[in-house]
Amino acid sequence: MKLHFDPNRQFQLDAIDSIVGIFEEQPLNRGDFDFSITYESYFLQEGGIGNSLMLGEEQILENVKTIQKKNELVVSTKLDGMNFSIEMETGTGKDEVRGCTL
Repeated sequence: MKLHFDPNRQFQLDAIDSIVGIFEEQPLNRGDFDFSITYESYFLQEGGIGNSLMLGEEQILENVKTIQKKNELVVSTKLDGMNFSIEMETGTGKDEVRGCTL
């Protein structure tokens, strides 16, 4: 048996956009190391780009509010630190989205 997952389901793309949207207006800052994830011949190769968070909590909160309004969620009045919960219904492909590269 071979499983095939469709990486372009709209609800998954919307979830990714919401997560990335938290950091809207964050400038890219190339660090001393690089990081990327690619899938080649069933082997995961890891690397990365080191970024420093330049956005203040006020901007992060505004970004979160924008995302919450867009998704028709209760709008936060403050941040609880920089801890974010990513929640989706059962069976929506959370594990599949977690494996996506952006």
